[in-house]
Amino acid sequence: MQLNLTGHHIEITDSLRNYVEEKMQRIERHFDKVTNTHVILTVESVRHKAEATINMRGNNIFAESTEDNMYAAIDNLTDKLDRQVKKHKEKITDHHQKDPQPQLIEEEIEED
Repeated sequence: MQLNLTGHHIEITDSLRNYVEEKMQRIERHFDKVTNTHVILTVESVRHKAEATINMRGNNIFAESTEDNMYAAIDNLTDKLDRQVKKHKEKITDHHQKDPQPQLIEEEIEED
């Protein structure tokens, strides 16, 4: 997964970058088809905003979070993204079970 991290009115420190990378790995654990993630961290007066766009096969997911603390905003953002990725994974998963042995059922009916 390629991670692009951008800061508006904030300097992206190594600790902030490592924190975002660590949190985004949780999303990749749930769905390995993630190709590109773009995270934007913004400071607006006293509010800290984190938003992200995830590009994956079949869909793009966007979420944003605004909190008083940047780390809390990142935590909330990853929780939202994680829920959306799980929902997307459920939608594309085939939940229909195939008939395991349809011939056996027909043979039992014919014997009766």
